[in-house]
Amino acid sequence: MTTPVTLMAGDGIGPQVSEAAVRVVEAAGAKVEWDRQLAGMAAIERGLGPLPDETFDSICANKVALKGPLTTPVGEGFRSINVALRKMFDLYANVRPAKSLVPGGRYSDIDLVVIRENTEGLYVGVEHFIGMEKDPQAAAESVMIVTRFGAERIVRFAFDYAVAHQRRKVTLVHKANILKCTQTLFLDAGRKVATEYEGRIEFEDRIVDNTAMLLVVDPYQFDIIVTENMFGDILSDEAAGLIGGLGLAPGANIGKDAAIFEAVHGSAPDIAGQGIANPSALILAACMLLEHIDQSEVAARIRDALLAALRGDVRTRDLGGKATTQEYTDRIIEELK
Repeated sequence: MTTPVTLMAGDGIGPQVSEAAVRVVEAAGAKVEWDRQLAGMAAIERGLGPLPDETFDSICANKVALKGPLTTPVGEGFRSINVALRKMFDLYANVRPAKSLVPGGRYSDIDLVVIRENTEGLYVGVEHFIGMEKDPQAAAESVMIVTRFGAERIVRFAFDYAVAHQRRKVTLVHKANILKCTQTLFLDAGRKVATEYEGRIEFEDRIVDNTAMLLVVDPYQFDIIVTENMFGDILSDEAAGLIGGLGLAPGANIGKDAAIFEAVHGSAPDIAGQGIANPSALILAACMLLEHIDQSEVAARIRDALLAALRGDVRTRDLGGKATTQEYTDRIIEELK
């Protein structure tokens, strides 16, 4: 039986990398039926809202989606559709693996996972301007919200992920030395959950700035990093830099009743339509999706084919090659056969 999957191609380079991912998934023989829907600027340009009702209903029905990058205007317009989707479907766990794929990089054999709380912290959007004298925007205030429930469930997710994937250690990252309430709550909740896994999974906690430095100096000491929303956003991008950049970084947003898989990178409007975008991140996100719907064998075949392609001479420009998106995708498909 095939599994229906909502497909949001996205903006900028989104349609191009999404089509590449679809081609690879279909060439690998995955049992998937694509339910194509609009979101973001692509929907707005057709006179719809950034998240049309049809798209929302599709995700509700299918419970799994693959999403290309969506554009979020800076400083104006609608808030991030990515954030909105996470809140609407309570996709509380953001999973971003960073694994070495391209030989000859600054680091080799990197294999770590950043697990980020996805629904709380500063990204809840509780913020406002404060007027003073004649300036209505003289100051701005933003509220970081951390709940014990949210902290405990993301740390428990990280430990359960570690057990399921035979990982060895969980590092909880925080800033409790300065943010005495929100971050102490997150740390205390994490320590409590960690006691349930004593003897099975090693546990430690580190301050976020120290973690950022150590990720560059000695990334091999990390296995799974679990942290709050904004810290996770920043550290996962840093981790992607260890393996060659965001073009190789997939992500999963997972909740109790739904899951949306995506490339970590943005819509890159500066190269949209040029046929040079790297589709690897979205292809790898599709692999995570296939594992989620119990098609792990197909996912493994795609990963092996992508790895074989990266070891050859047909690479996109961001990886030092000259191949177009289509040429690179064609090579991956050739490696599948």
